[in-house]
Amino acid sequence: MKVGLVADPTCDLPRDFLDEMGVFVLPIAIRIGDRELLDARDPGETLAFHTNHLAAKGTLAESRAPSVEDVRRFFLDRVVTGCDFALCLTVSSTRSPVFANVTKAGLGILTEYKATRHAAKMEGPFAVRVLDSRNMFAGQGALTAEAAALIAEGFSAAAVRERIEELAYSVHSYLVPKDLYYIRARAKKKGDRSVGPLRYLLGTAMNIRPVLACTDGETEAVQTERGFEAAVRRLFDFARARIGDGLQGRFLCVSYGGPPERLGELPGFDELVSAAEAGGIRVLTSVMSMTAGVNVGDGAVSVGFLAAPRAFD
Repeated sequence: MKVGLVADPTCDLPRDFLDEMGVFVLPIAIRIGDRELLDARDPGETLAFHTNHLAAKGTLAESRAPSVEDVRRFFLDRVVTGCDFALCLTVSSTRSPVFANVTKAGLGILTEYKATRHAAKMEGPFAVRVLDSRNMFAGQGALTAEAAALIAEGFSAAAVRERIEELAYSVHSYLVPKDLYYIRARAKKKGDRSVGPLRYLLGTAMNIRPVLACTDGETEAVQTERGFEAAVRRLFDFARARIGDGLQGRFLCVSYGGPPERLGELPGFDELVSAAEAGGIRVLTSVMSMTAGVNVGDGAVSVGFLAAPRAFD
């Protein structure tokens, strides 16, 4: 039985890693005014989105989760002939309806796949299981990378599912926004008062940048620093300390709302990479997804890994 992995593009992983591991990417639509783009982890298109749209603070973009019909068509067109058992690992269900829509689409997929597989001269059953990453961005990327590695090592679908469901509670992602504009605009649109006008004005005027954390589907600010680079340095130092503690996975993901090669210009990044290599951890760097950029703007930095709980210090 061939096991396949499906992910949505909010998992921040480099395209070459996804291709190497044969991961299917379920696109998410991004609407900018009367135009619509597809977020499918194409590095060139994603970088252009950050550079040309977000950096210019143009019309506020909107992301649209794939509908039940979108999911059904994607699986029938791409997935059911690419594997026998698909594990679909989605962005946290607390942040997006992707998990719910893929779950709802499952019944239709399972009642229609036979004709598609027969036409492709593939016999035998097809099955799909939807898993909630309980995280997003670089954290979702670290869990997806772990699932892909387990599949590549020949573990059964049941074993991979059980291990990933267990590890989902150990995923930690952190993010430092470079500009508070998009976070404030998005919060205002959603009626979220956590980033009110006064906090936004004070943060902008005093150059205060938060370190945001996501664990088990919940997000919070865990630290503030004066200046973007100081906040990023604090985040990288913390991630390096977590490597010293011992991670529960073999990957550390770092995504950036710009060219990933510029991460080396940020303070603490080279030390983080050196610590990861010394600890046998593979560092995967990528451009941050369009969907992430819609919510946090360009130039943001996200770090994700699998580890036991520890307060940010």
